[in-house]
Amino acid sequence: MAILIHGKNPIKEALNASRKFYEAYVLEGQKNPIIDELNAQNIKIKTLTKQKMNAMFPTSHQGIGALVEDYKTRSLNEVLTKDSPKLFIMLDSLEDPHNLGAIIRTAEAFKISGVIIPKNRSAQITPTVIKVSAGAIEYVDIITVTNLNQTIQTLKTHNIWVVGTDLDTDQTLEAIHPETDLCLVFGSEGKGMSRLIKENCDFLVKIPMQGKINSLNVSVSCGIVLHDILKRRR
Repeated sequence: MAILIHGKNPIKEALNASRKFYEAYVLEGQKNPIIDELNAQNIKIKTLTKQKMNAMFPTSHQGIGALVEDYKTRSLNEVLTKDSPKLFIMLDSLEDPHNLGAIIRTAEAFKISGVIIPKNRSAQITPTVIKVSAGAIEYVDIITVTNLNQTIQTLKTHNIWVVGTDLDTDQTLEAIHPETDLCLVFGSEGKGMSRLIKENCDFLVKIPMQGKINSLNVSVSCGIVLHDILKRRR
């Protein structure tokens, strides 16, 4: 399987990660050091007019794209074998590919163990997700599972605390013990976490806020929670 990717950072990181390239596409007149690297690796390059480039890729293509080997997801069991401390992100029915891409970028910045997403009713790996991640997807384990609730139970059997983020709780981030193995659960953009996911979490926390707007974009919330935990983790 193959997938089209676009943008300077995704192409650069795909090259750095030795992802298989089938073909690259460059806007005519484009001058970019990445083209030299494509040539150095003997990757076939097609020069496209602006009209053809815009027809093939979103307008955020930055004049460069490629057809590459598809991104493979990991199984939970594969990732659980890694050394502790573990810190997972679980996304409950997140639908916006821009949010998923931003969360993957944040996950890479904080060296998260993996991002867990359901196979159905959720944003999956797409060219938009890859572009928004700015190439970070090359270095983050994306774990797809059939059932989030069953996954939560599996995590618990491995002594991983499952912490949900929700506005309807009195506990704040300070309730999280940073030295333990953790899985942080973030809900969908409009509805938050589903009822059953909430009930299966070990406990819920919220980000303390002082402004009049009582909610944050999910990718922003993710960054705040991760920073707080890793700041306190020794």
